[in-house]
Parts: sequence; structure tokens; C-alpha cells
Amino acid sequence: MTKIIWQQGELIEVTIADLSDSGDGVGRADERVVFVADTVPGDRALVRLAHVKPKYAHAKLQKLLQPSPHRIRPACIVADKCGGCQWQHINYDYQLVAKQNQVIQAMERIGGFTQPPVDRVLAAGSALGYRNKSTYPLGKSVTGQVQAGYYQKGSHQLINLNQCPVQDSRLNPMLAEVKQDIQRRGWQIYDEQRHLGQIRHLSLRIGRHTGEMLLTLVVKDWNLPEIATQAQEWLKRYPQLMGVCLNRNGDRTNAIFGLETRCIAGVPHLCEQFAGLEFQVRPDTFFQVYTETAEALLQVIQSQLNLQGHELLVDAYCGIGTLTLPLAKQVRQAIGLEVQAAAVEQAIFNAQRNEIDNVTFQVGAVEKLLPKMGTIPEVVILDPPRKGCDGAVIETLRQLKPSQIVYVSCKVATLARDLKLLCEDGQYKITRVQPADFFPQTAHVEAAAFLVL
Repeated sequence: MTKIIWQQGELIEVTIADLSDSGDGVGRADERVVFVADTVPGDRALVRLAHVKPKYAHAKLQKLLQPSPHRIRPACIVADKCGGCQWQHINYDYQLVAKQNQVIQAMERIGGFTQPPVDRVLAAGSALGYRNKSTYPLGKSVTGQVQAGYYQKGSHQLINLNQCPVQDSRLNPMLAEVKQDIQRRGWQIYDEQRHLGQIRHLSLRIGRHTGEMLLTLVVKDWNLPEIATQAQEWLKRYPQLMGVCLNRNGDRTNAIFGLETRCIAGVPHLCEQFAGLEFQVRPDTFFQVYTETAEALLQVIQSQLNLQGHELLVDAYCGIGTLTLPLAKQVRQAIGLEVQAAAVEQAIFNAQRNEIDNVTFQVGAVEKLLPKMGTIPEVVILDPPRKGCDGAVIETLRQLKPSQIVYVSCKVATLARDLKLLCEDGQYKITRVQPADFFPQTAHVEAAAFLVL
């Protein structure tokens, strides 16, 4: 049988059967896989082939022939253009099913686990209006108007927003009005192609429980005329605004924040309540974007660990102590390990603020600090960045043999890879994997895996 040759630009019909971990619909045609953005399992669609490979192709949706029962009208009027969300056209119940499947498939295909114990996804309390932080690139329209938003899917074209349905609604007035203030001041928007101009990004942050806010402009250098005057105006206009900051990023880079932040008016932090404790959060602090779901996952961790008060707990990749401090209240001693000195400084402050004195924090790479512990912890919490754990961390844990490990991950592919190594030769057993939805309307899923000897 001669295999049909696909041509770029060709129209084909496809039925979507699954979703990829990047959020695209996945279908099959002529014994090959087709990835199609903006589609839902159950859709029958006419698609145009865009990038053709021998065994698969990427295509663009041209016409919906029969919509999936899981398809809904997006809440956002620019959802079909904006790259901030991938799944606003999918009903929320099915988003949760898809995310659970994503975890199961990673555990099976990458981890090699048979029938992994993956629970239903811990659902968000609200699928909209949840983000406690939004950072928008800035641009200019063809008529010279200041714009802020997200880039169009698959392009570098800015989609201008005056409000965003997934960010905390209390931030929406600032998004619309700050653009007007930048326009009025005549501040130049950064042009990344020519490395000219001044303001690169607008970052807004809010304490979900306290309502306190931060406004940060990411700039190429510190020379922003009349910023002090404008900062005072913002503080007067927005009663919950605690501080206005500048972050300097003078490099030609895709990174948003630079290394140095200055407070122009107010204070350089907001206060937030998390799990009954008070935390200080700065403009560039890592703090989970969905506060309430993070608290719910913490409750699952506390319940599953069943701490008795005599344990030594190590929280690797501890950040500002978001997990360390609530868990420290339930153990004999807690130790946090973190490579970023600024985060450790905040963690120490947060411990003192909450009068938690059985916790210490160490600055350094986890793969270097963990082997030097000098004692064996009963419990280890792992919450690494997307790239997962360094191989030396996995090897050290297999040597130390803590009785319980909790691995919290924002990328299930690296989670499955590392769990496979930890469970090699049957040393550790996975008792439960709890996915959690920290990013409704997107393909991202968080998961906590629980391991015992």
C-alpha cells in the first residue's frame, strides 16, 4: 500500500482524540499523528497542514465540521488570538480529565510505571480570576498607543489587553490605567530588535487573602523621567498598592526580570497569608500563582505525611519557605535548602515573622548541600524547577534513604523521569500521585508524588 504524501498547505479532515502536554489537540490521519491547536477531543475538523514531517504534522484549524461536546465559548474575547491561555474553549471538567491523563501518560511512558496511583486532579475553586501575578510585555500600536498583553499564539505580535479574565479582577483597573500613564509621561517602550527604548514589562502582583498589591516596571536602565512623581500618584490612586518598584534588565534576553530591583515609593513587598502564616512577597519572589490551590495541595501533603512531631524534615528547593514553614510546625526540626540567597533571606524573615524557631535555611545548590547534611532526615520535600532534580540529588537520596519523600513538580515529564530513578530496583514505592490545577485554562499541571521505602 502506497503511503499518501502530505504537502504543506494541504487541507485534510481529522478527528481529535487526545490533547498533547503543550495543549494542542491530537488526531490521526493516514496512519500519522496531527497536532492542531485550538481543538478539543471529539472535534471533527478541516485543518491545513503547516509543518509536515514523515510521521507527524502540525496543522491549523480551518473549519469545525462537528464540535466536541467538551467545547465551550471562551470567556475572553481574544482567547483565539492571545497566547496566555490554551484551553479556554474546553469546559473545565474536561480540562481536569485531560490533566489527569497527562500525568498518567507521563508516568507510564517516561517513568515505566504500570497502573500508577494517580488521583483525580485537585480542582481549582475558580477557573477564572485566580492569578495573583501577571507580567505583561509592552509594545506600541501602529498609531503609537502603548499596549500591554500577551503575544499571539505562534508569533511575536502583541495582543493588547485592558483586562484579563484569568488574573485577579482587582488588578484589571491597574492594567488599563497604567498604560495610559505611561503614554502620558512619554516614556519610550523597549524595542528588542534595536535594543532601544526604556520600559520592557509591566508586572502586577496581589495578595489574594490580604488584597495588598505591588506594581513593578521592568526597565532597560534606571533613567525613567519623573518616575518618583508618578509612583506617588499610583500610591494615592490605588489604596491597596503597597509599593512601586523598578527592576533593571539591560540585557538582550528573553528573561523578564533582571537581577536588581529598586523600590521607588512605598515598600518593596506585599504581605500575604498562606496556610495560616504571613509571608513577605517581593516583585521577583517565586510564589505559586494560584494561592488557594497551593494551600489545598499543602493540606494533602500534611495529611499524607501524617507527621508525629519527632521528625527531621528537609525541604529541598525551598524558596521563601512556602512549604517549609507550615510543615516546620509539625516536626522536631526543618531545614530548607535553596540556591538563591535573596529567597533564603526572605525565608529567614518569614520564619521570624511567624515565630517559627525550629527551622534553619542554607544557601547553595541542593546537589552540593544534601550530601553534607551529616544526618539522615525522615522526610524530604523536593520542589525543583521545571528541569527536575540533578542526578546527584537522586543518588544522594537513594543513599540517605529517608523514610518518606514528597516530590512536588510543575513538569510531569521530569517528575516521571526522576521517580523512575528513585524507584529503581524497588528501593522506593509510590503510594500516591496527587495532581493539582494551579493553572486553569492552560495545559500546565502540578503534581505531588508520595514515596515510601
